[in-house]
Amino acid sequence: MKLWNHNICLTSTTTIVFAIAILCSTIVLANVFYTSEEVKEISTADEHPEELWIPTEEDIAFQDTMYAIIQNTQNDITDIKEDIVFILDRLENEDGTYDSVRYVKGGKIDKERN
Repeated sequence: MKLWNHNICLTSTTTIVFAIAILCSTIVLANVFYTSEEVKEISTADEHPEELWIPTEEDIAFQDTMYAIIQNTQNDITDIKEDIVFILDRLENEDGTYDSVRYVKGGKIDKERN
C-alpha cells in the first residue's frame, strides 16, 4: 500500500506494533471513560438515600407467600417426574415393547382364567 509517497508493508514489525499500540490505547481510553461514568452513577445514588425501597410487613408476607408457592410447585414437579419415570419403567418390557399388562400364554393370567 502506498501512502504519502512511502511504501507501507502491512506485515512489517513496525506496522504491527503500531496497530497493537492503537488497539491497546483505545481499550484503555474506553475503560477510563466507562469507569468514570460508573463512579458518577454511584455518587448520585449516595446523594438520595430517601429513594431506597424498604419493604413493609405486607411486602414481606407477600414475598414469603410467593416463595412458598414456588417451593410447592417445585416439589409437585419433582413428584410428577418420579411418577412418570415409574410409569415408563412399568410399561417397558425386556424385549423393547411397551404394554401395561403383558399376556403370556400359559402364564399367571392364563392359569387364573382356567
